[in-house]
Amino acid sequence: MRAAIRQHWPEYLMEAAGVAVLMIAVGIAITALYYHGSQLAQWVTAPFWKRVILGVAVGLTILGIVYSPWGKQSGAHINPAITLAFFRMGKVQPWDAVFYIFAQFLGGIVGTGLVAFALGKAFADPSVHFVATLPGRAGDGGAFLSETCISFGLM
Repeated sequence: MRAAIRQHWPEYLMEAAGVAVLMIAVGIAITALYYHGSQLAQWVTAPFWKRVILGVAVGLTILGIVYSPWGKQSGAHINPAITLAFFRMGKVQPWDAVFYIFAQFLGGIVGTGLVAFALGKAFADPSVHFVATLPGRAGDGGAFLSETCISFGLM
């Protein structure tokens, strides 16, 4: 097990870096689109177009990560749900899954922290709220069910 972990640690770091890059891109895009002091937020006011721009920005970022040399080497899971699906299919060993998921959380924390440091009050503003996804009218149960269906559909 130790030898396998030592062999794969560069992939774990690549996974963390990929998630960090994704969180940086998402943090910048959402702040630019939703923070009231942003020029883009003042220019693009329709919720539909904000979602389109955000979707394109995030989609292109994910494509860039997946097709990058690092993404090709690490597998670019980017999401614990994908790692768990690969584990369930037998394509990822148990300890690899644990370390990939740990790296994904670490990358998310680092990426979000860097954006918070760089954008400060704009990123903390209630309109952006550190890009936290909060449950809607359906509450926590509805959010959990939605995430489960989205993850199932993704895989």
